[in-house]
Amino acid sequence: MSIQESLSQHVKQAVKTLYNAELESVEFQSTRKEFEGDITVVVFPMLRVVKGNPVQIGEGIGAYLLKEVDDVTGYNVVKGFLNIVISDSYYQNWFNSIKAEETYGYVSPKEGDKAIMVEYSSPNTNKPLHLGHIRNNLLGYSVSEILKASGKHVYKTQIINDRGIHICKSMLAWKRFGNGETPESTGLKGDKLVGNYYVKFDQEYKKEIEALKADGLSEEEAKKQAPILLEAQDMLLKWEAGDEDVVALWKTMNQWVYDGFDVTYKNLGVDFDCYYYESDTYLLGKEFVAEGLKSGVFIQKEDGSVWCDLTEEGLDEKIVLRADGTAVYMTQDIGTAIQRIKDYPDVGGLVYTVGNEQDYHFKVLFLILQKLGFDWAKNLFHLSYGMVDLPSGKMKSREGTVVDADDLVSEMAETAGEISEELGKLDGYSQDEKEVLFNTIGLGALKYYILKVDPKKRILFDPKESIDFQGNTGPFIQYTYARIQSIIRKADFDFSGDTPKIELHEKEKSLLKQLQLFPETIQLAAAQFSPALIANYTYDLVKEFNSFYQNVSILGADDMNEKIFRVQLSQAVANTIKNAFRLLGINAPERM
Repeated sequence: MSIQESLSQHVKQAVKTLYNAELESVEFQSTRKEFEGDITVVVFPMLRVVKGNPVQIGEGIGAYLLKEVDDVTGYNVVKGFLNIVISDSYYQNWFNSIKAEETYGYVSPKEGDKAIMVEYSSPNTNKPLHLGHIRNNLLGYSVSEILKASGKHVYKTQIINDRGIHICKSMLAWKRFGNGETPESTGLKGDKLVGNYYVKFDQEYKKEIEALKADGLSEEEAKKQAPILLEAQDMLLKWEAGDEDVVALWKTMNQWVYDGFDVTYKNLGVDFDCYYYESDTYLLGKEFVAEGLKSGVFIQKEDGSVWCDLTEEGLDEKIVLRADGTAVYMTQDIGTAIQRIKDYPDVGGLVYTVGNEQDYHFKVLFLILQKLGFDWAKNLFHLSYGMVDLPSGKMKSREGTVVDADDLVSEMAETAGEISEELGKLDGYSQDEKEVLFNTIGLGALKYYILKVDPKKRILFDPKESIDFQGNTGPFIQYTYARIQSIIRKADFDFSGDTPKIELHEKEKSLLKQLQLFPETIQLAAAQFSPALIANYTYDLVKEFNSFYQNVSILGADDMNEKIFRVQLSQAVANTIKNAFRLLGINAPERM
């Protein structure tokens, strides 16, 4: 039982004994630094059931707790806040019970609990992954790991958008201008090669628009009548009809992209339990559109297109099937959701990691699935996140002005190497060890910089600022972890036994209190789908440790019991940093 749970029971009993009143709940907060105490009871909410002066009520409850609860050794009241001092022995007994737990803070799933499926990445097969995809992948992966640590069974998945007009644009451009080149013949990763042809299509399309405008067409007419676009639209119809040559080219070019994606995912350190492909699920979506048309969920217009009228729900009409019978994104998203629950009947909810420009799309999708009668549709969540900008401005894939994910990961490692060399902390490292370390620091900097920000907020990403060995950064936290490992390596005595009883220094107590917050931080981060809570908790823990390190001698303590306790405490902090960073997908190096 936590100190909050124990105190809550005693405070309720105090109110019943002293004031003959029943409290439903007790509100706690951390004691402010300027006052003595370890935990604070907020008295003001009690005034709903206890009439009187909040200071006098606080005094009465404080005196009761001091008398009745062994772990309470003092109290003071400031206005309506009761600050309670907790005994050293409570913290030492608690620490002794958790210090050997390798996965302290993590909870195992309960048998019979529903699983959660988290979708992330979900790329198009017409271009390589870029900086925007990096935020998506890091968020989705981290949220999956946090949900697992909170006690959920999790499936990590993605939907690969492998069909549609954008795919045909790359295919057509390659067919026209590629001269049969392949990843092997060019030495390019397959996703980069295909992405080059997506850019090439846009260039040729713009030329044709200008030529048509010169012939007297309006811009809108020119955009619709450009021959290269008409040919791409025809290619899409042929693909949906199963044209042998089109399907063969589609399979070949998509495989080039998948091979390229696999390299990027490995470099980023993310993985998936299962894959879905739009080319498989859009047909199931079309089946349910047909069913919904019969049951009145959808309506068909004169041109043959099918829509869902959501005006009564405060939205508008949404197309689910074009007039020519081809599917739209909504069609395949309906099919994919249904297919996932069929494949994984233990799944009780889905989390979609998709940028905030798709907020409306997911409101509509969730409503349509509810209208189609699926109970699980109530447990769908859109993990909406802000875009990532660079100092140079917004990225556009079709114009080729994107920051390639592979290039960014490589540049982060290079920057980490340059800064590490400047700091001169690499004596005794081989070249191979240096490269591993630079990659660990560079990736850690990138991931932490992105994940420490609330997902809903837009990010201006500055690579140099992210690789800083001071402040709220990944490398600063990694360096503290490595420092603790150095302390542990230098400890030439046995510190594996029970926690010795010593008089706690205020810095030790502060560090213990910060460690206590880790399990509830995981639960809160899982409930809010927010890795930022884990990242910023870890930074606070590291700040507390560094304050402890600067104020308290660890290996140089005069008393052996103090040495043992402080090394044990340092080791528990390192373990918690490692566990927290694991939830963010970040490695913690043993030395730096």
